[in-house]
Amino acid sequence: MNVGCVKEIKKLESRVGLTPSAVREYVNAGHRVLIETNAGAMSGFPDADYQKAGAVILEKAEQVWSQADMIVKVKEPLAPEYKFFRDGLILYTYLHLAANEELTKELLKTKVKGVAYETIVTEDGGLPCLKPMSEVAGRLAIIEGAKRLEKPFGGSGILLSGVPGVDRGNVVIVGAGVVGENALKMAVGLEANVIVLDINLKKLTYLDELYGNRITTLYSTADNIEKSLEKADLVVSGVLLPGAMAPKLIKRAYYKTMRPGSVIVDVAIDQGGSTEVSKATYHDDPVFVVDGINHYCVANMPGAVPRTSTIALNNATIRYGLAIANMGIETACKAHKAIKAGVNTYDGKCTCKGVADAFGLPFVELA
Repeated sequence: MNVGCVKEIKKLESRVGLTPSAVREYVNAGHRVLIETNAGAMSGFPDADYQKAGAVILEKAEQVWSQADMIVKVKEPLAPEYKFFRDGLILYTYLHLAANEELTKELLKTKVKGVAYETIVTEDGGLPCLKPMSEVAGRLAIIEGAKRLEKPFGGSGILLSGVPGVDRGNVVIVGAGVVGENALKMAVGLEANVIVLDINLKKLTYLDELYGNRITTLYSTADNIEKSLEKADLVVSGVLLPGAMAPKLIKRAYYKTMRPGSVIVDVAIDQGGSTEVSKATYHDDPVFVVDGINHYCVANMPGAVPRTSTIALNNATIRYGLAIANMGIETACKAHKAIKAGVNTYDGKCTCKGVADAFGLPFVELA
């Protein structure tokens, strides 16, 4: 199979779909790998490293798109890339289609076989290709949120760790999944006061046993969220419904009792966001203010640390990508239920229920 990787064109996206190490695995398996020149430069991977791994370097993205049987990316294709879609092309990347009707319709119209990292699900319910970026985003959420609390950045002037004789800052984490757990690890490390909310009592019990009196765990209800936000300096939302729109758990009405200059980091923005006012932002202008509350809603947070993020992502995606390349998408789906769950569009049909429900499309389950 011809496997292609192009430079990401999303604003300030510095990750790349394939590392030289991953290229070597594809080449060793008998595949031809096409890399757009300088695709990995921002992640610290020069063309020479790809050539050493056996890749063919092409000057233009359109050359890669036209020659590849499967395109491996990081972020969803943008409008300028739609012209490269064609019947039978395999697209292996983050898609987040439930928040993007335009892209969904383009993939269906052109009969692209869209495999979304974020809906590859293992038998135990794990999300192996989403997990590494959720780990990065969860940890960055505390780092970025702490920075945005500083007065020069429009924050309330709170230091999360406090100092002797001064209260620590209050962190509220909504959702105790991978994002929430990693945000929690960082917040506890900074010695902030932390409240974690989730509807999974088993997970709350685990976190309570792990951290003891260093954190407070609460069952996630509208009442508990509203009351927790009254005390919050920094809110991290990592709620996730795989393949579907994020629920709007943080209501604008709650802002009236929050401290002006507090920060909400909405890690769920890729799936539409978890506040009523969320909108995607970029690394060069990451924050907007509503009712005195700062909203950090960067849709590609891990892109800020592309070297770490790219390596972590490839560690997770290479297994499934090789299976698709080795077997073809149809056989790979039969051999790996996780890959089958990752297919969102196939031959003009929507094969992900969450996406179909989001736009009132007919859902067709893959055979």
